[in-house]
Amino acid sequence: MSQTPTRSHAAFKWLRSQSIPSLQLDMHEFEHERTGARHFHLAADNPENVFLVALRTLPMDSCGVAHILEHTALCGSERYPVRDPFFMMIRRSLNTFMNAFTSSDCTAYPFASKNRKDFDNLLQVYLDAVFFSNLDELDFAQEGHRLAFVEEDNINSDLTYKGVVYNEMKGAMSSATARLWQSMSSYLFPTSTYHYNSGGEPSHIPDLSYADLKDFYKTHYHPSNAIFMTYGDIPAHEHQAKFEELALKRFDKLDIHLSAKDEKRYLAPVRVQESYSVDADDGTDDKTHVVLAWLLGKSTDLEALFKAQLLSAVLLDNSASPLLDALETSELGKSPSPLCGLEDSNREMSFLCGLEGCAPDAANDVEQMVLDTLKRVADEGVDADQVESALHQLELHQREIAGDSYPYGLQLMMAGLSTAVHRGDPIKLLDIEPVLVQLREDIKDPNFIPDLIRNLILNNPHQVVLTLTPDTEISRREADAEIARLQAIKASLSDADKAAILDQNQRLAKRQVQEDDPDVLPKIGLEDVPAELPLIHSEQLQCAGAPLSWYAQGTNGLCYQQVVVDLPNLDDELLAVLPWYTSCLAELGVGDKGYAEVQAWQAAVCGGINCYASVRATPDDEQQSKAIIVMSSKALVAKQAQMTELLHDTFFNVRFDEGKRIRELLEQIAARQQSSVTGRGHALAINLASSGMSPTARLSHQFSGLQGIKNLKTLTRELKQPEKLDALLAKLSRIHQQVIASPRRFLLVGEEQHRDTLLGTLEASWSNAPAVSASAESLQLTPIRETTRELWSTNTQVHFCAKAYPTVPGGHPDHAVLSVLGGFMRNAFLHRAIREQGGAYGAGADQDGGSASFRFFSYRDPRLLETLKDFDAAIDWVINEEHHERLVEEAILGVISSMDRSVSPAGAAKQDYYSALFGRTREARMAFRKRVLAVTVADLQRVCAQYLKPENASIGVVSNSQQQAIAEQLGLKVKAL
Repeated sequence: MSQTPTRSHAAFKWLRSQSIPSLQLDMHEFEHERTGARHFHLAADNPENVFLVALRTLPMDSCGVAHILEHTALCGSERYPVRDPFFMMIRRSLNTFMNAFTSSDCTAYPFASKNRKDFDNLLQVYLDAVFFSNLDELDFAQEGHRLAFVEEDNINSDLTYKGVVYNEMKGAMSSATARLWQSMSSYLFPTSTYHYNSGGEPSHIPDLSYADLKDFYKTHYHPSNAIFMTYGDIPAHEHQAKFEELALKRFDKLDIHLSAKDEKRYLAPVRVQESYSVDADDGTDDKTHVVLAWLLGKSTDLEALFKAQLLSAVLLDNSASPLLDALETSELGKSPSPLCGLEDSNREMSFLCGLEGCAPDAANDVEQMVLDTLKRVADEGVDADQVESALHQLELHQREIAGDSYPYGLQLMMAGLSTAVHRGDPIKLLDIEPVLVQLREDIKDPNFIPDLIRNLILNNPHQVVLTLTPDTEISRREADAEIARLQAIKASLSDADKAAILDQNQRLAKRQVQEDDPDVLPKIGLEDVPAELPLIHSEQLQCAGAPLSWYAQGTNGLCYQQVVVDLPNLDDELLAVLPWYTSCLAELGVGDKGYAEVQAWQAAVCGGINCYASVRATPDDEQQSKAIIVMSSKALVAKQAQMTELLHDTFFNVRFDEGKRIRELLEQIAARQQSSVTGRGHALAINLASSGMSPTARLSHQFSGLQGIKNLKTLTRELKQPEKLDALLAKLSRIHQQVIASPRRFLLVGEEQHRDTLLGTLEASWSNAPAVSASAESLQLTPIRETTRELWSTNTQVHFCAKAYPTVPGGHPDHAVLSVLGGFMRNAFLHRAIREQGGAYGAGADQDGGSASFRFFSYRDPRLLETLKDFDAAIDWVINEEHHERLVEEAILGVISSMDRSVSPAGAAKQDYYSALFGRTREARMAFRKRVLAVTVADLQRVCAQYLKPENASIGVVSNSQQQAIAEQLGLKVKAL
């Protein structure tokens, strides 16, 4: 691959190029001569092309202007004057990623596609949306905020606030972690943009005016303030020709230099206290957060950045790291704070650490414990092996080709974006090989790490100690304040003002139901869909008497190894604690080594060990299942022998006698689960609604769903009793003895040239392994098919609603039709009714083969009863209305797009392996694809009438304790989380 681009568009000036072998790409930087816009191109031999345009957005209040503008900009533009081009393109595309997001100092619009026609289509829409947005006032009212009467046509009724972002942020700020971060930022950054909530504080969002939004757009959404990034095999000059033709030629340079300012520094530590909302049912005992933070140097100083990253890794990377060890084992709190680590995306970096689950008066003791630990490490130094392990982890992370959650190219872009936003050097940031060489020299000095601790932390007076205490009354006071504000507004309204509010909502309602001409937008057709799924090759071999599957994939010098064990038929008592077995197994001691030694061992040789159970329904019967336990790891090829030994020893010799460690681990997991509820409330509600549909669905609810979260809360309280802890340890040990005696197999993924070495190492390590039990019986689950109607209350200002209907398992022909039905309903009914008209952040429907159920859901929803009615209305709409075949085609494209999602080389191998293991062969998936492509309107109406019958509906809701009356009206059993 050439280090310089073969061509550059005439409108762009080439600045430099650099090959980055560890990432298998060349990176080029250009400047648009007329406007000054920067373009970074990551040239790679990858057909999944990625685009991103980012604007520096630096709000100086918490009205959410950047966030609301991000939403509103996607609601129609000059060339595409339809009210919803973004969501319309999602369903007219084969994209592997489409989104937009607002961070603390920039707004970005990324997408990715493997189809060149699709990429060009999306590029046209994105560029027009960003640089020529219509910013209709009604879109601002819908996406941002507006006043409305509670009784829509009654000007004498009470006022309320509506708006998608308004409700989104109500949901977001219900999270204790979000409130903790925002509170800390407001003190750590007293004068700069980071002081404010860029997403918007719900109480401040109504202060934003439409004129303010348009003014912000004019100054911030201009090419002179833009950064373009592209990745893939499309040449840079071809991208630039499109940029120029579609947008840039119409602009001149704007005299603007937006940049976050340097923060004013404290001369002494600041100690502050704030509060966050908790549900009254939860109480306030031991729910205080205590976090320390220091403001460091500029993130654009790459030498300082990498040193800070190394220091953070040395102190906090794993349980053998000195600061994390102190936090995990401290009796002052239940677990380390979710904010522990280095924040390096802002203009100035910050280092944070602390505890959650503390007593209200613990701040001084926590601060002293942290400072004492840091002083001790500075005085005594750090073991050289620990520092080497931290560097090893940096290299492992750098070399891995990821891309299973979202496209690899986008991950690389995001890694360099904040540096580009602050006018740093993203090329040097991504090329860390020279940095690793320098750091290896630096750490030869035993004072290197101690000096970093002193200079960056101990001698740094810009320190904040934040105590965040629980308060059961905040939600009520916030609600009262909002009511009082709305009452005051209403009292001040003239008749003309009331008429204007009514008129705006009526005009918006009319706009929301108008049918736009979709052909204004470009599209992909079914003829553009790839006919075949990719064919992944594997070899089926034997290793130490057990089956082994070998996949040769381009893994950039890494190897992936997994031990896959049939889950034994555990009794109910053992099955109930299986999640805690898999969560703890890789975190414990092995043989004569304690857990801290094992953590250090893992860090030195691999990317850690992961253990999980997977229980899935069979394709043809949701009442039957297959269950496995997987132990996995990854390593650089140079370390693969040590990784193999580590996995083998952990599998056979893990210890379940470290009671204090297990209790600490479970308290940490419980804290993380609790804090994640409002972020994944829709998934929990879906899980709840379908929990009676199949044994695997019930198990999911009991393991990782709401019941699992509640079970763990109860367990962690009980484990304070020694006899309860001893009983748990005995159960975990009994599970493990059955696991190591159960049939096992191996999965190995690496590069072809390393095949024989990897296979030989695995065979040598496992050749003397104890034989498995020939009579071992696999897990058997009791069949279940029943209706669930429950509302679970927690601390949230918004609702998460779900409804589920029994349907068919994944192997049934109607599974394909029902899968298309989910997208059909979402695209053409639910999005409008629940998001646009109802104000929820999101809504949708899907078909799940594992539970053999069709599920509706809403996310961060201001409504509850009305949304459940909208789910019913969607069914009536499908059955009783006439529908355009175009809507079916769009829904089909959505299902196909999800099948063809981005996946890493190693991820593709794992996906192929586990699909086959659970009976979802490539032939079965191709048959499903063929059925999807053949779905018609008549098919959709048939399955809708056949399966989605009101009397069969299950309901699952995650809400708050004020919904008792609605729960009674709906016949829902109320449970407190």
